[in-house]
Amino acid sequence: MRIPDRLASRLPGRLGERAERPVVSLVRLHGVISSTAAPVPRSVINAAAVDKVLERAFAPGRLAAVALLINSPGGSPTQSALVADRIRSLAAEHDVPVLAFCEDVAASGGYWLACAGDEIYAHPTSLVGSIGVISQGFGLDGLIERVGVQRRLYTAGASKSRLDPFLPEKDEDVVWLRGLQDQLHEMFQQWVTERRGDRLKPDADLFTGEVWTGSRAVQLGLVDGLGTPRGVLGGRFPDAELVTVEGRKPLLARLGLGSSAARTLSPVDGLLGLAQAAEVRASWARYGL
Repeated sequence: MRIPDRLASRLPGRLGERAERPVVSLVRLHGVISSTAAPVPRSVINAAAVDKVLERAFAPGRLAAVALLINSPGGSPTQSALVADRIRSLAAEHDVPVLAFCEDVAASGGYWLACAGDEIYAHPTSLVGSIGVISQGFGLDGLIERVGVQRRLYTAGASKSRLDPFLPEKDEDVVWLRGLQDQLHEMFQQWVTERRGDRLKPDADLFTGEVWTGSRAVQLGLVDGLGTPRGVLGGRFPDAELVTVEGRKPLLARLGLGSSAARTLSPVDGLLGLAQAAEVRASWARYGL
């Protein structure tokens, strides 16, 4: 809550000084980027999950800047774009700078989020980049045949069952998928080029999906400098109060009922949750985390 200036001047000692200090909001964007619900609380980034957090981050009356603390191996390109667009919209509305900080990893969609910042900083050991598109799945047609299961699939439309994991892979389906990937990759490149501009190293091959350390990313122009949030923000805004803005816990968790609610999950829900958790874990494992 903002304290009006006329009241802040009347507060005693440090209370009055604190009320008049500029504010830098810290927003943690941690997790895989996905539209699906999180298998672990607050382990997934998407537009719905962070919208209210971002609104509160940009709300303080004495706001000097917003800092994004990013730790993400990527995920959904659509959710990456929606969150980044929301950040840029709020930054323009409130006319404040946004500084992005890469933690362990800001790769793929995580780097897309970082590019929502006007400036990007990383630790020398951060993993940055992976400007590319990846799709993954399983071919299960041999498995169901081996166990004697008959799958019956009925479609209207010749392309409705493209890349069905229970059907043999078709060359034309792979060509179609790679066409989609090329389009998404082009959008990713345009976003990075738009946001980083002439800071990108000329003639560097930056869009192969390669990942670099923070130290190398500085040389390539993917980030602006090395440093930690406290160090960079302390030097840039020495008088500011750093305020962490977090999402509110679900009602059941606030009432202490989260664990009992979890026990009501059906066995199928539990298996789906395990599968989703494994997929999330694999996303981090690609970067050795």
